[in-house]
Amino acid sequence: MKFALVDSRISNIEKENLKKFGLEIICCPTSNLLYDAVCGHPDMLLNIIDKNRLLLHKDTDSKFINKLKKLNFKVILSKNSLKNKYPKDIILNAVNTKKIFMHNLKFTDPTLLDLVKNKNLINISQGYSKCSTAIVSPNAVMTSDIKIAKILTKNKFDVLLLPPGDILLPGLDYGFIGGCCGLIDEKTIAFYGNLKFYKYGNEVLQFLNKHNVKPIFLRNDKLIDRGSILCIENNL
Repeated sequence: MKFALVDSRISNIEKENLKKFGLEIICCPTSNLLYDAVCGHPDMLLNIIDKNRLLLHKDTDSKFINKLKKLNFKVILSKNSLKNKYPKDIILNAVNTKKIFMHNLKFTDPTLLDLVKNKNLINISQGYSKCSTAIVSPNAVMTSDIKIAKILTKNKFDVLLLPPGDILLPGLDYGFIGGCCGLIDEKTIAFYGNLKFYKYGNEVLQFLNKHNVKPIFLRNDKLIDRGSILCIENNL
């Protein structure tokens, strides 16, 4: 069974459109340890370690933890607590793939760092690493962060560098490309919004087409950063 971890505040339309692709929706409870704009964003609250293991922030609601355990996930808790001031808000906001682990390693939660120590660790200055990075394939990403683009290009990734802005994030000036989308399978990426309303939508569509990835749009409006859509499949 495949699950999509999402902010509990996403709209019913967005939930229903995700369900059309065979996904069970898991709504992440908001945390009062973070500021409102991102307090329910999955990429701030947890990190997927592998197929059956999830690392959650240590103060996660116990009901949510029990729900995940009933769904056959192994839950690991972070060593440190989230706080609403940088850099203590970004301890879990890392890009974690089979190939790499990318984050500002100085601020990565120690438990998370220990779990990925055998991967190719890429240290960057951008603490909001996952927010800033949209995974398109194991070797392709989109980002608006120049430093991320440079270091991933050096690591043999194909990178689409986008100008910042034109992505909504209520409460802040703008959101990030990684926070408004997520792969739901190897060849399909879901967006909170429609690329036809995005200033750089054509560039994104061309890049997705290059990598044989199809976009789906969960709402017919501007892109909005609701935190990365994180999909995980387990062996129920």
